[in-house]
Amino acid sequence: MSDSFDVLWLSASPVLQRFDKPLLEYLSSYINIAQWEYQQTKDEASSIDQAVDLLYEFLECRGPVHLAGHAMGGAIAFTFARRFPQKVRSLTLLAVAAQPANNWQAHYYFQRQLFSISRELILASTVRSLFGNQPPHTTKKLVAALDKDLEQSPTSHSLFKLVYLPKGGVSMPMMVCGSKSDPVVNSTVLHDWLNWFKPEDKLWEYPEGYHFFHYFYPQQVGEQILSFWQSHHPHLLEASALSFSTSIN
Repeated sequence: MSDSFDVLWLSASPVLQRFDKPLLEYLSSYINIAQWEYQQTKDEASSIDQAVDLLYEFLECRGPVHLAGHAMGGAIAFTFARRFPQKVRSLTLLAVAAQPANNWQAHYYFQRQLFSISRELILASTVRSLFGNQPPHTTKKLVAALDKDLEQSPTSHSLFKLVYLPKGGVSMPMMVCGSKSDPVVNSTVLHDWLNWFKPEDKLWEYPEGYHFFHYFYPQQVGEQILSFWQSHHPHLLEASALSFSTSIN
């Protein structure tokens, strides 16, 4: 694994990071990109603040980098960028609402509060919302993945309380990507970002792909992200990537 990278992709879910792989493989053909994982043990408290602190420890002795992430990974990137702007060249968020805590876990717990149906049934419904209709065996595997993500993700949501994060913009260039078929971060929620946009910021939506649109359409998403990076830092694409990192703990 090379220590040299221009872009750092943040992953907050060991079980869902497989859906980032097609996009990262596409991007790694053009840039030096590394992947940072947040992982917690069963005895650790779940906290986005802890994830931000660990990320700062990793980047403390490095120059500023381009941060990117999907969903909770993007929420960590956003929180880090607001707290440590000197460490971030640009910010790219995929499926992150202007209220960054408004993620699929929040929707899950909200449904659990509203309806007296089982965890398994709500997770099966959530799979259809996040991935579209899937064969029964695939749905079963995805239900198990979402169930595990509820335990591993650094979200502070619970059956007792939904937690919110500060809204606002950032000082560095920012790109926000979404899908028009995403029921979690829908167009209305996504366009709320425009209230904090600067002239150099960019919002882009793909018409399909649900919540994991970057998994189903990695090239289309990747082309837009590369264009955004190139518009602000042309040197990023002057040479192809030398390596693709699978993880940095």
